[in-house]
Amino acid sequence: MDFKSFKEMLKRIFFVIFTAAVLACHAAPKTQPMVEGVTNVKPDEQQQLVIKEVVNLIESYNYKKIQINDSISSIILDKYIKSLDQGKNYFLASDIKEFEKYRYTLDDDFKNGDLSGPFFIYNVYAKRLNEYFTYSLAQIKTKYDFNQSDNYVYDREKQPWATSSTALNDTWKKRVKYELINLNLAGTAEAKNVETLTKRYQNLQSQTSKTNNQDVFQILMDAFTESIDPHTNYFNPTNAAAFNEDMSRSFEGIGARLQLENEVVKISEIIAGGPAFKGKQLSAGDRIIAVAQGDGEFVDVVGWRLDNTVSKIKGPKGTKVRLKVIPVGKEMSSKPTIIELVRDKIVLEETSAKKKVKTINSNGKDYKIGIITLPAFYADFKAANAGDKNYKSTTRDVRKLIDSLKTYDKVNAIVMDLRGNGGGSLVEAISLTGLFIDKGPVVQVKDLRGKIEVDEDENSGVAWDGPFGVMVDRLSASASEIFAGAIQDYGRGIIMGSQTYGKGTVQSSIDLNKLVNPSMLQRVAGLISKDKTVGTSPAGASPADINLGQINLTMAKFYRVAGSSTQHKGVIPDVVFPSVYPMDKIGEDTEPSALPWDVIPSSIFKAVANLAPVKAQLIKNSEQRIANSSDFKYLKQDIADLKKRDNEVSVTLNEAKLKAERDAQEAKILARQNELRALRGLPAIKKGDKITKQDAFDFIEDESLKVMGDFMQQSGNYVMNLGVMPKNN
Repeated sequence: MDFKSFKEMLKRIFFVIFTAAVLACHAAPKTQPMVEGVTNVKPDEQQQLVIKEVVNLIESYNYKKIQINDSISSIILDKYIKSLDQGKNYFLASDIKEFEKYRYTLDDDFKNGDLSGPFFIYNVYAKRLNEYFTYSLAQIKTKYDFNQSDNYVYDREKQPWATSSTALNDTWKKRVKYELINLNLAGTAEAKNVETLTKRYQNLQSQTSKTNNQDVFQILMDAFTESIDPHTNYFNPTNAAAFNEDMSRSFEGIGARLQLENEVVKISEIIAGGPAFKGKQLSAGDRIIAVAQGDGEFVDVVGWRLDNTVSKIKGPKGTKVRLKVIPVGKEMSSKPTIIELVRDKIVLEETSAKKKVKTINSNGKDYKIGIITLPAFYADFKAANAGDKNYKSTTRDVRKLIDSLKTYDKVNAIVMDLRGNGGGSLVEAISLTGLFIDKGPVVQVKDLRGKIEVDEDENSGVAWDGPFGVMVDRLSASASEIFAGAIQDYGRGIIMGSQTYGKGTVQSSIDLNKLVNPSMLQRVAGLISKDKTVGTSPAGASPADINLGQINLTMAKFYRVAGSSTQHKGVIPDVVFPSVYPMDKIGEDTEPSALPWDVIPSSIFKAVANLAPVKAQLIKNSEQRIANSSDFKYLKQDIADLKKRDNEVSVTLNEAKLKAERDAQEAKILARQNELRALRGLPAIKKGDKITKQDAFDFIEDESLKVMGDFMQQSGNYVMNLGVMPKNN
């Protein structure tokens, strides 16, 4: 997709707007109210300039064509408060009442570069944090009765704000008791538990005291941009560097993405090809509670800032890191697992497509099916632009795999596994589609001016003309949805799995510094305060010291060749399986500010085949198998259990009862594992045994291959327009 001329035009317009704003009179913001008992964090002039320019860019160039008004101001305030105190553990009702004065003023304040209100709110939050951490430290050495039948309400989001500190003190005292019980059940001595928890809360206080105005500004900007749409994001200079490192697809570490949930670091994604992926010991959803460098002592990281925990886990290639982990699905009271990993360089462009071959039997006939696993749509554009004829790309790698599957493995069908594939290069999504269809459109793009561009595969011929299937799940997004949508619209193959993510918008990254010429940066530098306690800019700032960060602005939208948007709804598979991931928690349709689904006129394309006659029988056969599958039965139970746990807001503080619940859950899981192992002819395992990589069974893949077997059995019911019939022998 070529946006070059469009982006150049926008760049010129941006420059005019930004320059005019810098030259305008710099109005002084309102005096920021001071909060007693805490070091007040204040915005600097650089941030005051940035907020004005981000408002200008969003109002002028966001795809939604939205105006920042009182309604948006109200949403921003609610999101900002929620981001600081989602569980209602810190703010009092009186604090929230005081914050109401900002509900309909943030829009005007932002346009004037006034950040005094949001920074005041943060300072109140910091004060409350310090108060409750201090209180909790005093409660840790209390002699608790762990045989009582009391409960700890850990999720207060739907409750009213506490009316007094005394009311919240009770919550925090029970939180301390709950954390001590967790440590007790993990098997460590009581004295050690008191020491561990004391250090944890001291760390919390220490982390809070290190918060600077860049941190606060980022929290605010996240609330602001998320109020517009989920994928318009501002990055302060530090986060911009981290984002660009990620986009460069190269870093050194364990190969896992992390997020903070309830003050515990959780693994949100395992990056294919990295140490965590190769080790098979970590999974998405695992929680990291302590980190050790090499053979050194573990450092408790519960309650730490996410970036500080990440800095402990990342490190030079070849160095060792050890993690204490509470596996996904287990209670925090469970005994942690210690996992050792050797850091490595993670180069995401080199996360290659891989193949394997499996044989299935369908109605007495054997079929060999090649499975190509594609974790991302990658391409080494730098090498390609340098003229390297052997540059690495998704399409080049997959073409080689297809040649091998045809020539050496002699497969009857191919399945593309896009589960967990969050996207990547749009160019590669288009060219990869071209391996399975002849020339034709692959995706349509509608920009903010309403102009529609059709991007096509322009290469004649196909690499594979036989039966084809695509596996997707809730984490398949963006470029994955473009590929799967095109295959479905052309009738080129069967899409199997669960509804995809629904990310159908296009973002442009705008470096705010590049919108300003050097003379303007000089004038910005002159506005920066020389008081280091106010901001993060050095005294006597020069243009080189000014970093305004960057914004990723939603400026266009993807559409399938048949005209349907991939936005919000994603791709609905032809054969739908129960989702491994909670559909009501993950996906574009769970985002309140997401752009809607819509349609545009279909592009002109020629379908490869009409698969409608065979889909009904494929669905019927799959539903019958799933109804009789122990794997899917347990998956459905897990989904039901997860929904039940989502409705729970409290936990018992009776240690014996909590231990019994945990033991019963672990026994249930063990019995389930052994039942499934017995069905596959594997020996039973005991409590504490690790399941080997060889014993892992992918029941989603297994059902997908059975669907492909049914598909090939019915291959006589459809004709393809590739010049040949589907290969089935």
